[in-house]
Amino acid sequence: MHFDVFTLFPSMFAGPLSESIVKRAIDKALISICLHNIRDFTTDRHHICDDTPYGGGGGMVMKPEPIIRAVETVLCRPSGWALAPADIYEHLPAWNPLERAPLPADIPVILLTPQGRPLTQAVVAELSHHTRMALVCGRYEGVDERVRLQVVTDEISIGDYVISGGELAAMIIIDAVTRLLPGALGAELGAHQDSHSPGLNGLLEGPHYTRPPVFRDLDAPPILLSGHHANVERWRREQALLRTLARRPDLLERIPLSPRDIALLKQQGWLPAS
Repeated sequence: MHFDVFTLFPSMFAGPLSESIVKRAIDKALISICLHNIRDFTTDRHHICDDTPYGGGGGMVMKPEPIIRAVETVLCRPSGWALAPADIYEHLPAWNPLERAPLPADIPVILLTPQGRPLTQAVVAELSHHTRMALVCGRYEGVDERVRLQVVTDEISIGDYVISGGELAAMIIIDAVTRLLPGALGAELGAHQDSHSPGLNGLLEGPHYTRPPVFRDLDAPPILLSGHHANVERWRREQALLRTLARRPDLLERIPLSPRDIALLKQQGWLPAS
């Protein structure tokens, strides 16, 4: 999997990409990431990437030319290509601002925006099937609409709130997608059994315990120490159901439930919507 990230602030990615699972995935060549500074693709004297919005209003809007030039220049070349430091501003590859470049159809160009479709585990799984994707990080009041019309193929939001830019959202997508790639996690079924994942049919995970068996007079559940795997799995399923009922009961309406599941939930006062 190769990620091309288009941003005005590439240094923001230094910490998240150099630690933990993502760093190990890079070291194992499971993923590769190129950070492309949108400003490097400007040719004006002051290298301006934003301007005041037509029609007035607060804030600034990211200009279309630097973003579109960066995306078209990079995605028309093989994975891993990046602008050489000596070529920034002065020696950019040829680009025609009047003609739309034919981008590869199999590379999603994702704009991170609060207007996008919500990021869910199902969306993450969908993205993990690609071998290359582009993440465009918006800033300020957003991007010029012509960026959407010319190069963007998908828009994703990490929640119904606004943050300062798309960089944090891009990091989340990289992390979430990487976890699903074979070999990225130490336990091969780890991601499969996470909250919202297929191994739990979309339920939330139940509680977890580890050593010591007693801490501040609180005992780990004896069933987890019993060694009876069938009983442990049954307990975990029940706890996942109860936690989902308590915290996200809306999820139960779209999850396949067995008669045993339904009976347990009804004992807690749950009634299906239909």
